[in-house]
Amino acid sequence: MPSHQPKAPRNRTLTLSNEEFQLYCQQLGRLDAPAALPNLIDSIVHQDLLEALPYLPARSVDLLILDPPYNRSKTYNQTAFNQKSPEVYQSWFEHWFVQLLAMLKPTATVYVCADWQSSAVIYPVLTNYLKVRNRITWEREKGRGAQLNWKNSSEDIWFCTVSDSYFFDVAAVKLKRRVMAPYRDTQGQPKDWQETGAGRFRETHPSNLWTDISVPFWSMPENTDHPTQKPEKLIAKLLLASSQVGDVVLDPFLGSGTTAVVARKLNRHYIGIEIDQVYCCLAQKRLALAAQDNRIQGYAGGYFWERNSLPYQNS
Repeated sequence: MPSHQPKAPRNRTLTLSNEEFQLYCQQLGRLDAPAALPNLIDSIVHQDLLEALPYLPARSVDLLILDPPYNRSKTYNQTAFNQKSPEVYQSWFEHWFVQLLAMLKPTATVYVCADWQSSAVIYPVLTNYLKVRNRITWEREKGRGAQLNWKNSSEDIWFCTVSDSYFFDVAAVKLKRRVMAPYRDTQGQPKDWQETGAGRFRETHPSNLWTDISVPFWSMPENTDHPTQKPEKLIAKLLLASSQVGDVVLDPFLGSGTTAVVARKLNRHYIGIEIDQVYCCLAQKRLALAAQDNRIQGYAGGYFWERNSLPYQNS
């Protein structure tokens, strides 16, 4: 049920009232027969993925975002995931992953989130069924310190495609970085950088190492109580790089709704599947808010901005 714990004055973490919970519950779907794509897009299905899989339409998805539970024991509201042996986790992953592939168009792209332990386990499965093109590593600056180990503050995202025919828009995901050494050409003009009211910045091509991501925290309006919520900025990079306006994006482990929210803000269609009812309703609330405000923190003017730059703070 919704949480009713009092919040600090500046805490912007999204919560649900009883009235909102009841309202958004009525907007959730459930599949008990084959679903046609027009009836499924832009909806959230409250259901276990394995129950929904037989009813999902084939060859309908342009972009698949996968953020399954990592192989560690964790409680997600009312649902617990227990750590497994690497072999059992790999078998669990492959069981539902193979069934999802039927939903993908031949030109589809797949991104799979993982931590350092589960990343190595799922990689062989990905190579068996898809073309693995890269591994993105992004910095989680909120990692927990350890006395006898290195602080764990990064995660992976595997970039895969169904075939050699796929969409990728590098111009849509360029990063604006502050210029530390503002070189000029022989005429005294800026060399590969621009002067702006907020400072000097250079457009850079996106790499597979992302250090500009802020994990949602209590003062950010996108924050929820979901323990592993992905930042909107991170998902926006994936959607802008590997989908076009009007494409269908599927997230079968939707959580509190980040993929659906970003899809709405960027004019893509979404399909979300989530087993926890409270998270489904939080996603619906975030979608309602996105209809009023389509800003994505860290993304402005068609560019992603590095952390702690002025446009980033104002976005």
